[in-house]
Amino acid sequence: MHALNPALLDRRAFLRRGGQLALAGTALPLALSLAALGEAAAMTATDYKALVCVFLFGGNDYANTVVTYDEPSHAAYSRARSGSNGGASIVLAREALQASVLRPTQALAGGRQYALHPSMTALAGLFNSGQAAVQLNVGPLVGPTTRAQFEARSVPLPPKLFSHNDQQSIWQANEAEGAAAGWGGRMGDLALSANGQSLFTCISVAGNAVFLAGDQALQYQCSTAGPIAVRPASNQFFYQPAQRALFVELLQQAQQHVLAEEYTKVMRRGMAAETRVRAALAEVATPFPADNPLAAQLRIVARLIGGRAALGVKRQVFFVSLGGFDLHDAMAARQPGQLRQVSEAMAAFHAATQALGVAEQVCAFTASDFGRTLSSNGDGTDHGWGGHQLLVGGAVRGQAFYGQAPAVSVGDSGAPQDQGHVGRGRLLPSTAVDQFAATLARWFGVSATEQRDILPNLGAFGGSDYPLDLGFMRA
Repeated sequence: MHALNPALLDRRAFLRRGGQLALAGTALPLALSLAALGEAAAMTATDYKALVCVFLFGGNDYANTVVTYDEPSHAAYSRARSGSNGGASIVLAREALQASVLRPTQALAGGRQYALHPSMTALAGLFNSGQAAVQLNVGPLVGPTTRAQFEARSVPLPPKLFSHNDQQSIWQANEAEGAAAGWGGRMGDLALSANGQSLFTCISVAGNAVFLAGDQALQYQCSTAGPIAVRPASNQFFYQPAQRALFVELLQQAQQHVLAEEYTKVMRRGMAAETRVRAALAEVATPFPADNPLAAQLRIVARLIGGRAALGVKRQVFFVSLGGFDLHDAMAARQPGQLRQVSEAMAAFHAATQALGVAEQVCAFTASDFGRTLSSNGDGTDHGWGGHQLLVGGAVRGQAFYGQAPAVSVGDSGAPQDQGHVGRGRLLPSTAVDQFAATLARWFGVSATEQRDILPNLGAFGGSDYPLDLGFMRA
């Protein structure tokens, strides 16, 4: 079950129709800003802030990313993860974790300790120096949910749990596959009027992502080499300079047919944006690791942030991604390389923001389809629900864990420690994606009222058990 506020949908439909009408004007499609619509709020921004979503496609294994380290918990983890089908062990030995132990400024209750995967020493160093934090056990929820309610299906649940495409969409947009707008894009909607060039509010370096789609905000897409060229005006389409010159000349002429006129406007806009982005990109002195696709994406994000003044932006939301986390098998062989890429790329990106002087104005955070089972299927793990996420940046209240540390259990015995699981060690989220997103939105400059607009389930949460501000962002 999944319900949205009908009044909210009507409002969004109105905003979307307004955006469509703007296509018929002579300015950019985004020029009809939220400030021009009487009922809509707009963000006032005098400083610069950026959010960077690092999406790990496939469902990242939480238990081998943020690894329980205290002796009793690690022993329980080892028992739960022991392979039973002759596959390679996926258990990370406690002695292998010594270089990546996380040392929070405030100890966790019950003597609980964590380390990052041994390949993630760069991010462990950022955590221990106060530049990174961990949000424990976060995942999609429609409202507060207990194990008994889950088993009885007595409360609304996220649709199509454990489905890759649907849970990716729910994380990014609060709805199953087919959602039209994500919470990053809806934050972009509010930021349009604060940006002189609203086209560059939401930028993806990982292809189309519903996370960045708004009711008005469109996602501008870049490649790791920079802006994507408009092919008809490049050597990739017309090989003769005279042909290209004629095509560009035609684009400057008014067209009588409405579709032809709209086509020329889109082409002119794309070419103008490409020119502006190429001129704005500034080289970042901080080196990024080679042969790392996530680092290549984050490098272009850093360069775009470096060119923020030339792009005319005060608020930006970015999307980058890395695939390959659906590790039903060969996890011991494949996961270390995946997590090393995440660690080295995010650490290099943070160093770049420091070099640019904007580290305290940028937050990069991870997200993934879902966590995975604590129990092993042999030499991998299966689809889960809640998981642990990382936050990096000077804007983060670092060297700390947020949320509740889950018991280390497969959740099948019915004992009290099993109540936070739904079988095979699948975590029942103790923190909702809506709470996680609302905390980021508040820092970004979204008012409490508008947070409820961009996060349709947020009204179901609140109080000490499900706070709307999780506390991991600085004021």
